[in-house]
Amino acid sequence: MAVIYLAAGLAHWFFPKVYLVILPPWMPWKRAVVWASGLAEVLLGAALFIPGLATLALYGIMLMLVAFLPVHAYMLRAYQKFRKIPLWALWLRIPLQGALIYWAYTYL
Repeated sequence: MAVIYLAAGLAHWFFPKVYLVILPPWMPWKRAVVWASGLAEVLLGAALFIPGLATLALYGIMLMLVAFLPVHAYMLRAYQKFRKIPLWALWLRIPLQGALIYWAYTYL
């Protein structure tokens, strides 16, 4: 799990354009949001390796995944902007968030 979040966080910094286009139009400071969400994923992923911080990191991951739900909902509502992604995949992302939250919960 830690490696997944470290990689996902780094991807925000190496491929920011991918993340900028999926943010809802109402979201302010898009570049800062992409950078900060990448930082959160990196820090939380790294904290999973530290026994004294792992539990706190798991709660942080669950909260972060809930915070990402508006992005997934936006992509689903504005699916015509994301035609390269199959509609079924956009729908699948919602329950996948739930599965990722549950996965983090199982480590508590």
